[in-house]
Amino acid sequence: MLVYINGELLERGEARVSAFDRGLLYGYGLFETMRSYGGRVFRLDRHLSRLVRSAEMLGIGTALDTSELERAVYDTIAANKLIDARIRLTVTAGEGERSLSPPASGSLTIIVVAERLELLSSTAYENGIRAAIVGGRRNSQSLLSGVKVTGYLESLLARSQAAAAGAEEAVMLNERGLVAECSTSNIFIVASGRLLTPSVESGMLPGITRDVVLELASGLGIEASECDVAVADLLNADEAFITNSVIEVLPLVEVDQKPIGRGKPGEITARLSKGYRGLVGC
Repeated sequence: MLVYINGELLERGEARVSAFDRGLLYGYGLFETMRSYGGRVFRLDRHLSRLVRSAEMLGIGTALDTSELERAVYDTIAANKLIDARIRLTVTAGEGERSLSPPASGSLTIIVVAERLELLSSTAYENGIRAAIVGGRRNSQSLLSGVKVTGYLESLLARSQAAAAGAEEAVMLNERGLVAECSTSNIFIVASGRLLTPSVESGMLPGITRDVVLELASGLGIEASECDVAVADLLNADEAFITNSVIEVLPLVEVDQKPIGRGKPGEITARLSKGYRGLVGC
């Protein structure tokens, strides 16, 4: 594997960052996970736009050039001779002294990793997966709400809690007890023919795939709303599914050992999944 770091493509064993990198010391960084189809990264422009907006919020946006980032992504894919790939682009505030002061220089650490895509089994899409509501909370009032930072420990712990409960994904509530998102994905429910998903104000990260699904719903004549979603709304839904750039649209058929709807993927989920696959050319 060849890894891109600050303009160089290095063998995996040689790909290193400084012990003083602020991303390592303080989690002062951002990342985007993307997927390529036939050598083209789906919605790369949107991923880069979100990254730059978040970087500006963290005070490191002026040092980013989206054209250079795009070249880095495609150079890494090509160097690893990949077509269908999972790509992670990481940007940190770079090397600095051990201080909580904002970075004084515009020197960032930029890393791109491209790996062969490993998909879930077809059974997961045919039968759906299970989730568990975990104890952690998303804080809608956090300064980092809606920002995809490298500090991902909360999500990792949530996924571990879900696995301990025999589930594949963790449903995370916010400080008001409303559904916010899952550990690594956005969540949708279907109730009486309407598509509902937690609003940005819930404290979730607005995913690129989430936005695409909302656009698809509009084109398919499916009424969709971004709103407060209570736990009861989720448990009593007719259908549910989760989304992110790698899994696309994945049916969710059980939460806390309770079936969602009839306990199997629903019609609207199937329509949106088919529409998404059409967009990516599969």
